[in-house]
Amino acid sequence: MSTDILEKPNATQKASSSNTIQTINPATGKLLNSYKMMTDQEASDAVKATHEAFLTWKTFSLEKRADYIKKIGESLIKHKDSLVKLMTEEMGKLTSQGEQEVDLSAGICEYTAKNGLEELKDKERTLPQGGKGLITYSPLGVIYGIQPWNFPTYQVMRYTIANLMAGNGILLKHAENVTGSALLIEKIIKDAGLPENIFTVLRISHDQSDDIIENDLVRGVTLTGSGVAGKVVGEKAGKALKKTVLELGSNDAYLVLDDADIDVAVEWSIKGRTYNNGETCVAAKRFVVTEKVYDEFKEKFVAGMKELKYGDPKDDAVDMGPMARKDLRKKLHDQVEESVANGAEILCGGKVPEGDGYFYPATILGNVKPGQSAYDDELFGPVASLIKAKDNQDAMRIANDSRFGLGGGIFSKDEDAAFELAKNHFDTGMVFINSFGLAQPNMPFGGVKASGYGREHGGFGIKEFVNEKAIMRLNK
Repeated sequence: MSTDILEKPNATQKASSSNTIQTINPATGKLLNSYKMMTDQEASDAVKATHEAFLTWKTFSLEKRADYIKKIGESLIKHKDSLVKLMTEEMGKLTSQGEQEVDLSAGICEYTAKNGLEELKDKERTLPQGGKGLITYSPLGVIYGIQPWNFPTYQVMRYTIANLMAGNGILLKHAENVTGSALLIEKIIKDAGLPENIFTVLRISHDQSDDIIENDLVRGVTLTGSGVAGKVVGEKAGKALKKTVLELGSNDAYLVLDDADIDVAVEWSIKGRTYNNGETCVAAKRFVVTEKVYDEFKEKFVAGMKELKYGDPKDDAVDMGPMARKDLRKKLHDQVEESVANGAEILCGGKVPEGDGYFYPATILGNVKPGQSAYDDELFGPVASLIKAKDNQDAMRIANDSRFGLGGGIFSKDEDAAFELAKNHFDTGMVFINSFGLAQPNMPFGGVKASGYGREHGGFGIKEFVNEKAIMRLNK
C-alpha cells in the first residue's frame, strides 16, 4: 500500500470522516488504519484507466487469460497468511475460517481457468435455411462490483475471476471496514502479473458510487448486499441501461422432517447458524421442525448452542469471533428484543456481553411466529429462529412463507425424497440436503424473490456480463 493511501491512525478520530475511511478491529473496538478517499476526479480517472486496460485485456486469448487466472490463485496462496490475518483484524473472522475462505477463492481460480475455456468457446450452428452461424462471447467492458464485508476475499473473487476470464475489466467498491483487505487483494492480483489497472479498488462514498454507475465506460454492475441497497443500485443501473446481478439477503429455512436424523440435523444446524460468526447471507436462519421431532431437536439444539464460546478470533479455542461492527450488533439485538416483545422467547443467549469488542452469544429464539423480526426478516448474526410445524407439508409451507429465496436446507433420512422435495417445492436458489455449505465453484450461486437475481459460479456467472454475439452467413 502506498503512503498516499494509508494514513497514520489517530485514536481520537471518528470512525470515518468526509475524506477518510477508517477501519476498526471489532474484537477490541480500537482503530486499525485510516485511508484517504478518492476525489471525484481520481475516481473518474480510475474508471478510464481500467477501461484502457480492458481494451488490451480483451484481445488476450482465452488460454492466456486462463494462465493469468491460475497465477492469481497461486498469488492468493502465496499471500494467504497476511490476507487471513488482515481479514480477522478487520471483520472478526476466525483465523481457521479465513484460511478456508482463501482456499475457496484459490479453488475458484483453478476451476475457472480449467472450465472457462469450454464455457466461452465459440459455437457454430447451421441456420434453418442453410448457411453458417457463429455464436461468440465477447466481453462487455468495465464491470463495477459493490461488495460487502462478511467474506472480504471470496465476495471479490466470486465476480472478479469470472469476469476477468470473460475479458472484462474490474472495478471494486468494497465495504469501508475491510478497505485494507481490498487493497491487499489489489496487490495480490497485481503480483500475479496482470496488466496494470485491469483490477482497481475505488475508495469512494455512496454518492460517488452513483456517479460510477452512470459513467458511460461502466457496462455492468454487480452488488452483494442488503435488499435496500439492491433496490437503489438496481434502479440507478436500470435508468442508465446497465445490466445488474444482485445477490441480496435472506432468512433461509432449514427443515427438520419427521424422519430426520436429529443428531445430524443438530450438528449441521449449529454450524449453519454460527459459521462466520453468523454473518452469512446463505446461513441457516429459520429452523422449521415438525411436531413429531420438535422436542428432541429443541433440547439438543439449545444444549449445543449453549456450549459455543466466543472470544478472540485468533484463538483456536473459540467457536465465534465478534460481530463486524458495533452498529450491526445493535441492530441484531434490537431485532431480538422486538421479537421477544411480540411473543418470542429466548431459549439461550440474547444478552449483549460487557467489555470490549462487538461480541454476541449464540442465541435461539422460540415461539417464533409471523409478525416478528425473527420470522419475517433477516437476522444477520448468531441468532436462530426455532419454528414448530405440524408435519412435513406444513414445514415446506412455512419455509416458502418468506419474501426471500436465497438458500435453504432439508434434513431427512430419505435422501431421494428430500431431493425431490427441494426440486419441486422449495422456492429458493439453493438447497442443501442433510448438510450446510457455502459456495461450490461448480454449482450456481444466487437467489430468487427479494434475494435478488443473476447467478455466479458453475459456468453461469462467467456469462452474466458478456455479449452473446450472433454472426451469420445466410443462403440466398
